[in-house]
Amino acid sequence: MTGPFQFPYEYSQRGDIIIGDIVAQYGCIFDQTTYSENPRTMAVDGLIVSPKSYQHVLSFAFAVKEINENSKILPNVSLGFQIFDGYFNARMTHQNTLKLLSSWERIVPNYNCNKTKNVIAVVGGLNSEMAFHIITILNVYKIPQIAYCVFAPVSDVKIQLPSFYRMVPNEEVQYTGIVRLLLHFQWTWVGIMATDDDQGEKFVHTLTPMLFKHGICVAHTEKMPPLYQALHAFRSMQSVLPVATSLANSSVRLFVINADLQTINALKWLIYFNELLGGIANTFMGMVWILTAHWDFSSQTELREFDMHIFHGALSFTIHTNQVLDFTKFLQRVRPGLQQEDGFIRVFWEQAFNCTLSDSDEKKGKNNEGCTGEERLDSLPGIIFEMTMTGQSYSIYNAVYAIAHALHKMYTSRLKLRAVVDRSRWGPLNLQPWKHSIDVMDSRLEISLQAKTPASHVTSSGDFHPFLRSISFNNTAGDLVFFNENGEIAAGFDIINWVTLPNKSFVRVKVGRMDPQFSPGREFIINEEAIAWHSMVNQVPPLAVCNDHCHPGYSRKKKEGAPFCCYSCALCPDEKISDQKDMDDCFKCPQDQYPNKNQDECISKDLHYLSFKETLGITLASWALSLSLITASVLIIIIQNQNTPIVKANNRDLTYSLLISLLLCFLCSLLFIGLPQTVTCYLRQTAFGIIFSVAISCMLAKTFTVVLAFAATKPGTQMRKWVGKRLTTSILISCSLIQASICAVWLCTAPPFPHFDMDTLAGEIIVECNEGSDTMFYLVLGYLGFLAIVSFTMAFLARKLPDSFNEAKYITFSMLVFCGVWLSFVPSYLSTKGKYMVAVEIFSILASSGGLLFCIFFPKCYIIILRPELNSRHQLIRK
Repeated sequence: MTGPFQFPYEYSQRGDIIIGDIVAQYGCIFDQTTYSENPRTMAVDGLIVSPKSYQHVLSFAFAVKEINENSKILPNVSLGFQIFDGYFNARMTHQNTLKLLSSWERIVPNYNCNKTKNVIAVVGGLNSEMAFHIITILNVYKIPQIAYCVFAPVSDVKIQLPSFYRMVPNEEVQYTGIVRLLLHFQWTWVGIMATDDDQGEKFVHTLTPMLFKHGICVAHTEKMPPLYQALHAFRSMQSVLPVATSLANSSVRLFVINADLQTINALKWLIYFNELLGGIANTFMGMVWILTAHWDFSSQTELREFDMHIFHGALSFTIHTNQVLDFTKFLQRVRPGLQQEDGFIRVFWEQAFNCTLSDSDEKKGKNNEGCTGEERLDSLPGIIFEMTMTGQSYSIYNAVYAIAHALHKMYTSRLKLRAVVDRSRWGPLNLQPWKHSIDVMDSRLEISLQAKTPASHVTSSGDFHPFLRSISFNNTAGDLVFFNENGEIAAGFDIINWVTLPNKSFVRVKVGRMDPQFSPGREFIINEEAIAWHSMVNQVPPLAVCNDHCHPGYSRKKKEGAPFCCYSCALCPDEKISDQKDMDDCFKCPQDQYPNKNQDECISKDLHYLSFKETLGITLASWALSLSLITASVLIIIIQNQNTPIVKANNRDLTYSLLISLLLCFLCSLLFIGLPQTVTCYLRQTAFGIIFSVAISCMLAKTFTVVLAFAATKPGTQMRKWVGKRLTTSILISCSLIQASICAVWLCTAPPFPHFDMDTLAGEIIVECNEGSDTMFYLVLGYLGFLAIVSFTMAFLARKLPDSFNEAKYITFSMLVFCGVWLSFVPSYLSTKGKYMVAVEIFSILASSGGLLFCIFFPKCYIIILRPELNSRHQLIRK
């Protein structure tokens, strides 16, 4: 493992380009108490192997194989590579990095006797700590390192480490995606798990303020020990129960996990030991796991029996991947006997298939049978090995291609210079990264490419970093690959739902994405319907709140002494609603709406007015029309009998005027029915006031006529000159003009207008005519009352005057009805609202007008129709 893993197939090394790879996560989880460079010895010593990581090695080899077989990329030049295992150990990582920079036999910094092999770049770094151990050395030599699953733990990393590139998107995108995912499902009561180291501390300190800012409470933070510490702790069982008890007693059912390999392994071992010790593994069943892009659904060989169903339904952010053609076929051909130079495959094969190869020095155990070497990788469960390229392998694959395209671009840019010496082929470049370039393209990147071959193989000098930094290509899966200004891959994250199966395999289901390169509003997408939750989840989607949601109709009230995510629910006060869950406060409905019974919805108010379509409106309109017809009939009867004594004796002109005004009064009441409009509001009160003034003026003129007629019969009186049409006409016109003048002033100063009263009646909008000026309205009514009182007084005084056709007593009674109606109208009008107020006024108009009609004309019609013998001059003289 610690030795170089060169290309495992029989391809010639025609060029001088070497790509180094330090696989900081593959082979073993290192126990500092024991160390051996023999991989088999390490496996025997009980160290924990993750076979699935071997796919990273194979994806690296597969990418090199494809490039070397592609004549369009680097023609006449082959890539070679070396792979070292870092064992999660700083010393081993440091040592292996120096091996890449030295000769094969000895580590001598700044001296490499193998001049035909030049390291052009290093791909490596699943673990941040190990990746930065590598780059601190490579940065001295200006050799680029491309990390394939490392998020920068320091700010301005591109300035501090200009040779560092990452095949991962910006880490802030992942933090933002976690927050957006929690907010989408309204998960506000969450826990955080991270390793108890600098990287875990950074994760907690970065994510926690973002969650608080968006109203999400971190109820539980669990620091998992680094794995080498965890192994010691688990062996002695010293820290298992306290951590398990803390998790078991937590009210949190959703955890956000910084899912690097150490955190996940520590968590799985913790759950595994919990099951062995206390059988409380079910405590973790049904939990919701949100995992970062480090997550790779895998298991150590010692945890083959671990119940991975615990992670069923988990959601994780993954680096965007796509299907790479022929990779599965490549894996199907992998066999231990065919990869003789592969220093990893024997340990991988024995650990993955739980067997021992026939030529192995290991002794077969009871449960460890012999390997035939013909086992198939596709027979392994997904948690041990996958036949499709994982996210980390896809990043390695793209990293190798990025280096190849950068080299191709460099060769192409030097083509004209090389053609001067030898136009037949491309010669190899002799790269010496530690020397400065004469024409540096970027002052921070000082890599030199200098000609060290004879004249027949002249090479040109140059800087590799600008070509690597500016690469942009479509890989074989069709994805566009390029670096941004920070040396990170310009891409987003996929959101994956993990579905476990009984045969220890699983299915990745893409349910969303988080990609800031999309247009605003589409950078975050989640498909809830595609998510398969754990079977023990009671509600879909699961709840992750401190307490039950406050349903619509209630608002949240803070609990004293509790986190801000914990609250009680209070019913909304009257006239307020809440139409969503967990609202901080209730609110009033718009003016044209009102709360429903549950106070969780606003309902549009009905228009409240006296309509022709409702019973009350139909009834009043029917009365008005009926009385109008009766009045018209009476008018016809009077006109037909206009020369009879009973009609002539009581001033026919006043009689006609009175009947016409009463007819108009009845028809005027129809203006009050129907939806108020500007015209109807103008006409309602003014027309009624003027027409009614004419009717009362007629009554007053009739009364004066009777009184003056009897006064004029006295000997020596001067009253005779007042008797006649001139007086009655003057009374009628003058009294009517006064009312018309009042109405004219009213319309000119503060006319009535349609008004929407939204507050008086709950659930209804009163559509009414606002009188504009209440003073003018009551002045009109007051003037009518004044005329009625004067008329009543005059009629009352003349009621006993002898005359067979004397109308005074009928006028007295009619005025008594009129005054009674309008005296009762005022309090009734003021005590009602909406259409009932209008109905009161219509009723008053009809009742008072009907009283005048029946009291004055019923006796006349009775005599004319039923007792015509009384309608004679003889009868008048006799009386």
